Amino acid sequence: MLDEAVGAGAAETDDLDWKSELPPMKGLSQTDFPKDVAAMANSGGGVIVFGVRETQKAATERVDVGDLDEAYERSLRSAAITGISPPVFGLNVHRIGTDPRAVVVEVPASIDGPHLIYRNDYFGAPIRNDSDTVWMKERQIEAMYRARFDERRHATETLDALYSEAAAGRNFGERAWLIAVAHPRIPRFRERLTREEARAVLAEAEELTLTYADRNGVHPMENVDRTNLRPGLRRWVAVNTATGERSTWKEAWISIHHDGSVTVATAAGAHRMSMDGYREGWQIESSAVECAIADLMALVRKAAKATDNDEYDLRLGIEWTGEQPLTLLTEDASGRTYNGVSIPLHRYTPVETTVNAAEPEADFHWHVHDFAQDCVNQGGISNVLRIRPPAHDGSA
Repeated sequence: MLDEAVGAGAAETDDLDWKSELPPMKGLSQTDFPKDVAAMANSGGGVIVFGVRETQKAATERVDVGDLDEAYERSLRSAAITGISPPVFGLNVHRIGTDPRAVVVEVPASIDGPHLIYRNDYFGAPIRNDSDTVWMKERQIEAMYRARFDERRHATETLDALYSEAAAGRNFGERAWLIAVAHPRIPRFRERLTREEARAVLAEAEELTLTYADRNGVHPMENVDRTNLRPGLRRWVAVNTATGERSTWKEAWISIHHDGSVTVATAAGAHRMSMDGYREGWQIESSAVECAIADLMALVRKAAKATDNDEYDLRLGIEWTGEQPLTLLTEDASGRTYNGVSIPLHRYTPVETTVNAAEPEADFHWHVHDFAQDCVNQGGISNVLRIRPPAHDGSA
């Protein structure tokens, strides 16, 4: 494609920038690289191609940019975070060809604009103007801030709608329910997911979730029909299979939306203690919360891949309308259920976070762990038992 672009004399545009060489690794955040990335992000995303010489903005020749090792690639991503405010996450770096070698930096669209560049005591907001990078005027900055706030309000409204749909019709007076939803910040998928594609998401997520949390807990994915998916409104629904008097305590519903959104609704209270005994509707085992989070995050990871999404907004809540306050139960050193550290909750405050579902697996695994920790901390529990974080060296 680069050879064809050079042959055709392809011109730079607002989402394409030709560069003949890579910026120096030393002092990278002080070069023009952060400004170029910020300008692309402020303009709806685009690509910066290193390894193409241009004349009058038109590609004229391929040139070799040398080797790009992992350290330099990390420096590029770091510069997009430390040299820009707010940071630009989700930078994709591609090595192209062998002789000559080129590097393509893919800058995602962003709803967090304007992205600013700081130089000592001064700052500016760059933006692409066709093939040029210029600085925004005050009115443009004002308009972009307004757009950011509008997008945030829209994202909140979208999560509200997903959450309300997933929570509708649940028997909150008999047992507590865990409701978890995730929505891509900038949905990119424009086609409908086929049933086979949705099945593949569930199958891959079922395997991935066990790398986050083992089977020593109740996983919602184990209690839905993962093969015979039912069509819903712009989504596929994995219906509950935990039916019958002795199984309703683990009821679960999962949906995968065509835009990449994911919802999980599962009974969290009144779980079975033994063959003949059940907990109260307001008693929730922390392991059940962790397993539900592992399932949700695995679904987000795989749905994002299937729908070409990256950043997701997540929300998890526990709903209960009974008189007793909610209580999260943990385990003591002997593995027995223990409530000595629990904080009675008259209302569980929904926990929200934003994750990049396309980031390296070890980084995403840490987000799974940290999200679970936030969710159980609210009930007075310090330790996450089922979800073990990966090693700091990146191995899971």
